[in-house]
Amino acid sequence: MTLGFSVDALLPRARGGGQLRMGLVRLDESEWLQPDPDRAARAEGFADFPAGVQLAPEAAAPGAELTAMLGLSGALPEAAAAHHEDMCLLTRREGEDVYRLVGAAVAWPSDWHPAEKMGLALTALHAPIQGYAEQLAGGVDHFMDRLEPGKIFGRCNWFIAPTGARRWIAQPPELAFAHVDADNAGETLFVRSERQTLRRLPATGAILFTIGVYVEPLGVLSDTNVAMLARAVRSLVAGEGDRRGAGAYAAALIGYAGRRGLETGS
Repeated sequence: MTLGFSVDALLPRARGGGQLRMGLVRLDESEWLQPDPDRAARAEGFADFPAGVQLAPEAAAPGAELTAMLGLSGALPEAAAAHHEDMCLLTRREGEDVYRLVGAAVAWPSDWHPAEKMGLALTALHAPIQGYAEQLAGGVDHFMDRLEPGKIFGRCNWFIAPTGARRWIAQPPELAFAHVDADNAGETLFVRSERQTLRRLPATGAILFTIGVYVEPLGVLSDTNVAMLARAVRSLVAGEGDRRGAGAYAAALIGYAGRRGLETGS
């Protein structure tokens, strides 16, 4: 099974609660980036969020390598503007064995600010994610060290948001989800999935991290995916539900799934 380009196609590959895992799948070149991106939407996204472009000097060489590889001119922002995916570059400083964020071209962030993450190593980048340091950090570092040029890997995740906007900065959940109940959850809860890929650039050795954002109302998703989400919100690892604001929407989501006659566990 590969990674599709929609919420319904991505959710079966996403983690459904429990222990954190990378969940990587190998992708062919043809599966790397979304075909036929909406460039007007990308231009609007970057115009509305200029702080989404952050470039350290170390991003210049890999940014030029990336755009040339894609048949473009310019640097990292031009590459991201021409594709559906937000793009980030990670490199290692001389004498260090950790990767740091040196470039970001992000129009549609999922509750993060690139300027706050620049220069951070991977563990610090993922600090808000409950359990990352204990459950994932070692495996991610090992994977990054051994990632070979020419190989592309992907994964996906999901969030529940109170908006269908592709650029999402979370608000206090008790306010953001105050209007949501089991009767209207199909229209007022939105499922946000990031299709993420990792690829090493052959000349500079930098790692490109792409993030393709897809958002759909809960009510348009398949029964299988709605049931998975309802089960998952019951089993998020300790502390993770707080970060995701699950306490403010879980009952409505589970109740909505029940109204659709779906089995969600107990």
